[in-house]
Amino acid sequence: MSAANPAPPKAVIGPLSRLWQFVSPHRRTLALALVVLVIAAAAALALPVAVRQMIDLGFSRSNTEHIDRYFLLLFAVAAVLGLFTAARFYLVSWLGERVVADIRSAVYKHVIGMSPAFFEVTRTGEVLSRLTTDTTLIQVVVGTSMSMALRNILLLSGGLVMLAVTSPRLTGYTIGLLLVVVLPIIAFGRKVRKLSRATQDRVADSSALAGEKLNAVSTVQAFTQTRNEAARFGDSVEASFATALRRIRARAALTAIMIVMVFGAIVLVLWLGARAVLDGTMTAGELSQFVLYAVMVASGIGALSEVWGDVQRAAGATERLMELLAAKPDIVAPANPVPLPAPRGEIAIEGVTFRYPSRPDHPSLAGVTIEVHSGETVAVVGPSGAGKSTLFQLLLRFYDPQQGRVLVDGVDIADADPEAVRARIGIVPQDTVIFSADAMENIRYGRAGATDEEVKAAARAAIADEFIERLPEGYRTFLGERGVRLSGGQRQRIAIARAILKNPPILLLDEATSALDAESERQVQAALEYLMQDRTTLVIAHRLATVRKATRIVVMDEGRVVATGTHDALVAGEGLYAKLAALQFGMHAG
Repeated sequence: MSAANPAPPKAVIGPLSRLWQFVSPHRRTLALALVVLVIAAAAALALPVAVRQMIDLGFSRSNTEHIDRYFLLLFAVAAVLGLFTAARFYLVSWLGERVVADIRSAVYKHVIGMSPAFFEVTRTGEVLSRLTTDTTLIQVVVGTSMSMALRNILLLSGGLVMLAVTSPRLTGYTIGLLLVVVLPIIAFGRKVRKLSRATQDRVADSSALAGEKLNAVSTVQAFTQTRNEAARFGDSVEASFATALRRIRARAALTAIMIVMVFGAIVLVLWLGARAVLDGTMTAGELSQFVLYAVMVASGIGALSEVWGDVQRAAGATERLMELLAAKPDIVAPANPVPLPAPRGEIAIEGVTFRYPSRPDHPSLAGVTIEVHSGETVAVVGPSGAGKSTLFQLLLRFYDPQQGRVLVDGVDIADADPEAVRARIGIVPQDTVIFSADAMENIRYGRAGATDEEVKAAARAAIADEFIERLPEGYRTFLGERGVRLSGGQRQRIAIARAILKNPPILLLDEATSALDAESERQVQAALEYLMQDRTTLVIAHRLATVRKATRIVVMDEGRVVATGTHDALVAGEGLYAKLAALQFGMHAG
């Protein structure tokens, strides 16, 4: 939002009103908090009256026998104020924490279900910033600022009424001063909101930059980019600091104006009141009561100015979170999904043409047709960029093709529940993802309800138990972030163990041995052969030696199928596969 177009109040209230969907399930707690708030405010408004009674009557020589009663009344009012203020603090703090927890869960649940197209244009660091920084701002408003606002509105309005009852003449002066105090709040409040949103955006930029580079810290260090990346992050932090500094200056200016005006008003009221007491038109108790109410009204206005700044920051944070919740995934389950039949492991790719959303002018697949029968092992080979991995993306229904269709067991997967389709498919990727957990939990990711014995059986089948048992704590050994404590071959065998545990009828192998040394490749290949038994398997491989035993080999180039056949038949021809085979085996022979 530009500086020329400051946000009107509805631009603040509008986003915050969308928080009601998270507050409404806790209406009883909210209602109880409001009742406690009203009682605490009433006790605070009664306190100056008790002080007046104590001064005017408690210190009178004719009422010496009742002085204890007046002081006891004052203490009783203070006790009610303390107890109900504590209750208000607990209830609204609980509500704030509960609402923020619900928002974080809702946003994460929504984002983790988004299709890959969403993450082509959205940085994970920015999402994490919204889940942490922005929700913290909302927690401040829901758990503190809103109750403070309501409390101070009650004290402000009640205080004004009691001022008028105590001294109409002094109240007129006070109201005039209040109008002067309110104007800076409106002027500076709009500026603070714009700067608050800009500050949050800059913090998100810094978080996204840091997250991206920390996830690739080995690459950063290998290319000696440590200083450059530190400088880039420093520049990003400085930009965030500069924006935050402008917001702080605006808030500081507002605070200075508020303090000067509030204390100026108090001094003026005291001076006028002191003259009234000297003239005999007002008692000392009435002056004390008026001053306390004046301070209450002034502090209420000051607190509301601070709350308004928090509310504006929270409005910007809410907008950003609601943008995430409003994002729609490209892949959704149909309203009435077609149930999949009993698993057979049959795949049919019929006339599929596909373009990635980020590259709409470049077809990754163009009229591809491939049929895989139950139990077959079909290898897909071709140069980089031929469209091999895209086939896997479509089979897992991370994307939908623009033309053609993909069928699993005779059902168009666009008509089925995506989770039902993915439940029938196991994948061993080239770059295995290892989570920050122990070996047991990483393998159990293949099937959440598996027992420890089932996990160990899968590890043995994947030839992974031999290195897991040698780890310091065996299966309970923490594997490090992204599995940094494991070698490439060990990570691959963890991935194979996951797939064995899942026991899917369809298996996708994406360059599962391409980055391994000879010994690791031998071990992983042995595990894969066990995994591939009695399953329909699609294999992507650059190393042709790994696909010679395939039932059929599909050769792809520039998004098209250019040849299909067995290894021997394709080598005998003069096509792309024969050239690749001559190059690879010629290199090995040399």
